[in-house]
Amino acid sequence: MAKLTVEDLVEGVLAADRRCLGRAITTVEDGGETSWRLLKKLSPHIGRAFRVGITGPPGAGKSTLADALVRELRKRSLKVGVIAVDPSSPFTGGALLGDRVRMLRATEDPEVFVRSMASRGCLGGLARTTQEAADVLDAAGKDIILFETVGVGQSELTVASACDLTVVVMVPEAGGMVQAMKAGVMEIADLFVVNKADRPGAEEMEFQLIDASRYLITEGRRPPVLRTSALRDEGLEALVDEMLAYQKWLAEGDRLAQKRRSQAKTRIRELVRSALEENFWGRPEIQESLEEAANVYREGDVSLAEVAQRFWISVRDSVGEGDISFVSQP
Repeated sequence: MAKLTVEDLVEGVLAADRRCLGRAITTVEDGGETSWRLLKKLSPHIGRAFRVGITGPPGAGKSTLADALVRELRKRSLKVGVIAVDPSSPFTGGALLGDRVRMLRATEDPEVFVRSMASRGCLGGLARTTQEAADVLDAAGKDIILFETVGVGQSELTVASACDLTVVVMVPEAGGMVQAMKAGVMEIADLFVVNKADRPGAEEMEFQLIDASRYLITEGRRPPVLRTSALRDEGLEALVDEMLAYQKWLAEGDRLAQKRRSQAKTRIRELVRSALEENFWGRPEIQESLEEAANVYREGDVSLAEVAQRFWISVRDSVGEGDISFVSQP
């Protein structure tokens, strides 16, 4: 197969060619100069898609719900992209691909593109390049992009900074988990879903979430609580109605623009943080100083905090030295 140029990839993405979509996402995952050039050329076509994060504890049925949502969205002639973030394999670093296996029905539709991505150790529920992959799907003309994330509890807070709508999925068996979650992932919810609602306890969970949602009112809007059974295709029409109603609500006034500005600021901060870390920790002299500091801690009677302070004092003058690259590295 002939190697595709950046121009070939851009042309293919804009035409929603599935082969080019897959290659383009692989390119942004790999990082480097080619990724930067590709995203730069696609940037005029990014920003139209509505991005929806589906998060919640492990076992909530997020993948099954996402698959059912895709089918309901397609009934309304909406083009859908799905990015399913799987835990990384401890052996290869790649995605375990469980989500793609569970979403086989969605992948059969030519207007649906599903991509599994490895979390690669990222604790925020999203892979490092997830948002860049979503940018590719956005440029390809997808109307809705679903992020189905690793269920890792409060670290899912990063989902809210990447999505226009965050759906928190719970199950009847979660019980008292709502109280424990109030200080964390609950606050990011724009919409609550009690999935597997055919099981006992669904009504009680619904009442708990309704009670919790009264603390989450924003501009007069209270996060709705819906019941679904993804396996039985129950409650999905109402869920999509609420999703699209929220999209319309965001479009009123300056709400969506404000959210997108906030998303941009978060991504800029992350790029700067990553670039600074790569520049700092990638220097041999810094690694040598770190090794010395570790030896001091191991052999001495000083606290780790004190060793870290001494290490910082010894290297801080070099922080501003060297060029910082904002092109993501492989």
